[in-house]
Amino acid sequence: MLTIGINSRPKLSVQAFQQLRDFIYSVCGIYIPDSKMYLIETRLQRRLEESGIKTFEDYYYYLMYDKNREKVISSLINSIVTNETSFFRDPGQLDAFIKGVVPAAMNEKEKNGSPKTLRLWSAASSTGEEPYTLAMMLVESGLLYKGWRIEVLASDICDTVLKSAEAATYEKYSLRNTPEAYLRKYFTNSSERYRVNSSVKEMVTFRKINLVDTEAIKTIRGIDVIFCRNVLIYFDDNSKKKVVGHLYDSLNKGGYLFIGFSETLFNITRVFRPASFERTVVYQKA
Repeated sequence: MLTIGINSRPKLSVQAFQQLRDFIYSVCGIYIPDSKMYLIETRLQRRLEESGIKTFEDYYYYLMYDKNREKVISSLINSIVTNETSFFRDPGQLDAFIKGVVPAAMNEKEKNGSPKTLRLWSAASSTGEEPYTLAMMLVESGLLYKGWRIEVLASDICDTVLKSAEAATYEKYSLRNTPEAYLRKYFTNSSERYRVNSSVKEMVTFRKINLVDTEAIKTIRGIDVIFCRNVLIYFDDNSKKKVVGHLYDSLNKGGYLFIGFSETLFNITRVFRPASFERTVVYQKA
């Protein structure tokens, strides 16, 4: 039954909301509570308009059975995930990374006679600001001159943000926290848009990865440091445990995990031990 709302826009029924919520959860582990029903309705109305679909019930059928469903599902995920980010976000964690975690990881590799390669994973890279920030900080620290190789894997579940990240061109607002010295050294400025220089861009590899997809995560191993910040807030406890387990498996022994300031692994897992660097808590694989 078609329910018409304000300005003849389709109205999301409780039943359709529940169907869509369960579908989203099955695809990517993101749990949407009842309190977010209006938000989902607002965000998905545009998808219906773009696809020429009249009702949310038809949209659900489209997601389930259309021959182009993979593309439609990707657009759905793009709509429900918030991609708010910037360069040099949460400087306290970045200080802990560059002053504490990186030296500790380097020392451990040198002690064990491991190859001088530092491998990072930005596990929810959005439009690329985080992985490029990490790459620039490592270059600035002088690792390349010390004979180290830097590899940064950046992944996201959304096609549109990955496409934007690979373009590596940003408005000034995304760079609002970026030190002036970094702007001059690692960006090319043209008409109020800033492009990441190729020397940094080439260090970062982007992939579309669903963090609840066990088979996809199996391809990611030997990581020294993972950033998965402000991601766990989207998951219920079951999905959190699954994602954190995947991250654990991807890390080298003694590797480090950064999560968001508002997030915790309490009651999720005990396989990580908390470590403190620069008055910031980081989780280390035992």
